[in-house]
Order: sequence, then C-alpha cells, then structure tokens
Amino acid sequence: MSPIALLFVYCIFIFTAATAGGRLSEIIRMTHLRTQLLMSAVGGLMIGVALLHLLPHAVELLQSASSAGLGALFGLLSMFLLIRLFHTHDHGVLDSDNEATEHDRHCSHCSHHPDEHDHTHGHDSAGDDKLDQSSPKHGHNHSRRLGWGGVFFGLSLHTLIDGVALSSSVIADTKHGAWMDLAGIGTFLVIVLHIPLDSFAITSVMSRQGWSVSAQRLANFLFSIACPLGAFLMYAGVTTIISDERVLGWGLAVSAGFFICIALADLLPEVAFHDHDRAKLTIALLLGVSIALIIENLPGHRHDHKHSHDELSPHSHSGAPPSTPDLNAIEPLSHSMPTILDHHSGSPKASTNGGSLTFSKA
Repeated sequence: MSPIALLFVYCIFIFTAATAGGRLSEIIRMTHLRTQLLMSAVGGLMIGVALLHLLPHAVELLQSASSAGLGALFGLLSMFLLIRLFHTHDHGVLDSDNEATEHDRHCSHCSHHPDEHDHTHGHDSAGDDKLDQSSPKHGHNHSRRLGWGGVFFGLSLHTLIDGVALSSSVIADTKHGAWMDLAGIGTFLVIVLHIPLDSFAITSVMSRQGWSVSAQRLANFLFSIACPLGAFLMYAGVTTIISDERVLGWGLAVSAGFFICIALADLLPEVAFHDHDRAKLTIALLLGVSIALIIENLPGHRHDHKHSHDELSPHSHSGAPPSTPDLNAIEPLSHSMPTILDHHSGSPKASTNGGSLTFSKA
C-alpha cells in the first residue's frame, strides 16, 4: 500500500474515533476510574512511541542527536504553554445517571488536606472511584473560565499537530520497509486511542455551558477533521513543496516532545492528587509501554543499524552542517565511506584505523 493510501486509511479511523468520542457518554458510562485507566494506557504508549520511535527516527534523519533533542525540547515547551494557556487536558466526566454534571469533587484523601491544592481535573464521582461526595468543589476551573471556544481551539491545534506527527511517521517508516506495510502504526495507535478523550472533553464543556446537541455535533465534526488536515498538509509539504529530509526529521523530533508533554499532562495530576487504584493504573501504564516495545521490535521498525566506530567517520565539531540526502533516496550512513580503490591502479587506498581515515600507496 502506498504511503498516501495508508495515511488515508489511518485518517478514516481517526475521524471515526473522534466522532465517536463526542458521543462517548452515550456509548459507555465514563467514570473517573475508566477514564484514568484509558489515559494511563495511552500515556504509556505515547511515551514509548516518542522515545523508542519518533526520537530515533529524528536522530537518523537530522544526523545529530543534539538537533533532535532541541526539537523535542521545543515541542515539549510549546505543548506545555498550549496546555497552560487553554487548559486543554481537562478530560471531564459526565455522570450518565444524572444530566447535571458534577466534575470537580475531591478524592477521599483530599478531605483531610482541603487547603493543600485546589486544582481541577474534571473528574466525576462514581461508586468505584472512592471520591468524597461531601467534599467542597475545587476553587477554580480553567475550562469554564475560558469557555468551550478556548478548549476547542487548544485541542484542535494539538490534534492538528498530531496529524503532522502521523504523516512524518508514515513517511519515515515507509523508507525502512515497515512490518506488513503498516508504516507509522505506533503513532496511529496513540492518536486513535487518545483522540476520543479530547472529543469528549469538548462536548462535555459545551454540555455544561448549555449548548444544544446540534452545536456540539458541529464542533465535534470540525474537531474530527483537524488531524487528517494536519496529516495531509504535512505529507504534501514534505513530498512536493519542501523535499528536504531535515524538515521530516525536525517534524519527528518536535512531535516526540509534544507526545511526551501530553502524556505527562495526563499522568502526573493523577499521581500527585489521587491515591486510589494505584495498582490498576500502574498496570495500565506498563501495558501501554509494552505495546510500544512490541511495535518497535517488529520487523522494519528498529533503528539500531549497528554502525561500529570503524565504519563511521569521527564526529566533527567544526559547526559545518552535515550533507542532507535526498528525501526520495535515503542511503545508509555506512555507504558514505570512501571506496577502497583497486590496488593494481597504483592509486592511494583509503582505510580506517581506530576510527581515523589513513591513506597508503598501493
């Protein structure tokens, strides 16, 4: 299957998942525990894909670990500022037994320390969630103050960037010969499992603020096309407009930073403020990481090309940028070594000795 066809199939699944996410409360009762189990598993998968897949690809394409790290740092800080500004990761939970929503109740341990924190996490109470029904509500709720428009804009921008990550991953994996031609499968799984929660957050905020069902459906539809839009814009840009492999490498590095920040934003509040069901949530997290490890070890997905020091030229600190190979023909780094000339020609021969390049007469 061609990369563009595979990307199209991925986007159909992502669009369907996002659309279904907007109606998640109609499909299943999303209690706090169920939401956190899903977020923990997806968070583990997201961190695993970022560190085991996206970053190694970025290092390979940029030919510089420092550049890849800088791109990841930029992505992490950018997503942090986006979350800080729009509070986009308030995955609210609607009570399916009661149309009136009650999102901001403390967990049981919070009642013993009412003044230690007043951060909202958009969690609902349920019988298995061990939440204190009588606890006071949190002091502030960013998603209410910003309104649904701020949450919609922030999540749409974040999902648009997810599309960039998906497209970059598909293009990069295609060049390695992915297992069963499923290029970018790890990135796809991260997005398709996480995007329903984002859709659910948007419709939950709109429902709290009294918007009609038709308005919620329209917003959900517009949000659902953000990821496919980002994916095809990135694909068109890299393959037709800017045929530079370094652009693809930067896209992967920045996407890795995005994924790490999103995962931590989902995982850390639960660790900091709640102590219930720790074993279940930890198992879910490890399950997500395990899936990422399995994907990385599929044929065609590994990035350790086992170049020895004798095969590679010494690192240069002269500041000159490495040559950028053509996007349509990635040549392995080991092929860039000088070819040993025929010793009958009397021309110098190139050989390596302890990592240094020397010449000798034939």
